[in-house]
Amino acid sequence: MHKKTAKKLTHKPSNSLSDFSVLTVRWQDKEFELRKIRHQVFIVEQNVPSALEWDGLDEDAIHLLALNLAGEAVGCTRLLAGGKLGRMAVVEGWRGKGAGKALLQAAIALCRQHGWRSISLCAQTHAIGFYLQAGFVVCSEEYLDAGIAHRDMKL
Repeated sequence: MHKKTAKKLTHKPSNSLSDFSVLTVRWQDKEFELRKIRHQVFIVEQNVPSALEWDGLDEDAIHLLALNLAGEAVGCTRLLAGGKLGRMAVVEGWRGKGAGKALLQAAIALCRQHGWRSISLCAQTHAIGFYLQAGFVVCSEEYLDAGIAHRDMKL
C-alpha cells in the first residue's frame, strides 16, 4: 500500500517542551519500534489482550512514528485504507507534550493526500476531548472494545 520506507514530517509544537519528528513508515521496516510502543501502551498499561491488539492489519497499513530529538520512538498511529485512523499511542513520558497532536495532524494530512475526505476513528472516551480539538465529532453511542469505553468519531 505504501512504498516509501520513511518520510519526515517535522512538527515543532509551540506549546511543547520538546521537539520531535513524525515519520511515515512501513510495518515491515519499523515493526520493532511500533510493536514496542503499542505493547507498552495497550497490552501492558491498558490490559488489551494480545490477540486483539495484533489483528493482522498492520502489514497493509500506513504507520506514523513520532521520534524525539534523540531519535527514540515515542508514539505511533496507523491508517487503514479509506481513512480509518487507529492504534494511536504515545509512551507515558511523552504524553501531553505535543507528540499525539503532531501524529494526528500528520495522519490527517496523509489522509487528505490520499484523497480520503472522511476520516474515522474509535476513540477511547478519555481521549474524546483530544480529538474534538482537531475537529472530529462523536458519531456513536459509547461501547466497549477490549473492555475499554469507546465512541466512534469522524472528521
